[in-house]
Amino acid sequence: MSDTHFGFKTVDEKTKASLVRGVFDSVASRYDLMNDTMSMGLHRLWKRYAMAVSGVQPGHHVLDIAAGTGDLTRAFARRVGPQGCVVHTDINEAMLRVGRDRLVDEGLVLPTVICDAEHLPFPDARFDVVSVAFGLRNMTHKDQALAEMNRVLKPGGRLLVLEFSKVAKPLEKIYDWYSFQLLPRMGQVLAGDAESYRYLAESIRMHPGQAELKAMMKTAGFGHVDVHNLSAGIVALHLGLKC
Repeated sequence: MSDTHFGFKTVDEKTKASLVRGVFDSVASRYDLMNDTMSMGLHRLWKRYAMAVSGVQPGHHVLDIAAGTGDLTRAFARRVGPQGCVVHTDINEAMLRVGRDRLVDEGLVLPTVICDAEHLPFPDARFDVVSVAFGLRNMTHKDQALAEMNRVLKPGGRLLVLEFSKVAKPLEKIYDWYSFQLLPRMGQVLAGDAESYRYLAESIRMHPGQAELKAMMKTAGFGHVDVHNLSAGIVALHLGLKC
């Protein structure tokens, strides 16, 4: 048996995916409300910045992994236009359903696929851009997922990894108080689920920091990786270029 982490707990790695699925099944219907509340709306600015540096052009093919409710999927679709294609994917059916319904309500009918980022069901060199926003930290084998993202990118393609990271040291104490005291209470009030938001806070602490994730991306085959710290490192955008 191989073990991995689920937040601060140690679990059999075979069970982690189902545990993560349970978290997002629980919060899917209120996920956007909680994102707005717990980030004070900043998640929208972080995603807007990711779009600004994505390099996505009309006609591009884009894979949005762990796309959930589809914020970035929607923005990519508008950028690539009718000649391009954006594939909306997630391992969690409940999240994907919410996102698909919202996209359809806005007149965007896109390919929507339930898939595991560690075993992507797409051919080599298929996409110009691959994006994963706030999803990598929930994956069991991050190295394998990054290698798969590299595989499906065209030469010269870009990977965008937008994820919570290591906050600047002067803010660590207040950030810990917010994460472990206030955030679960907000989850209880707004989503009726304190435990799922306690897990989310723990998963952020267990995720590789900026330098470690950059090294992992280079090991996965990305020739150049830029790191953009946002909001004092609460979030970092890693931009990897496939050679």
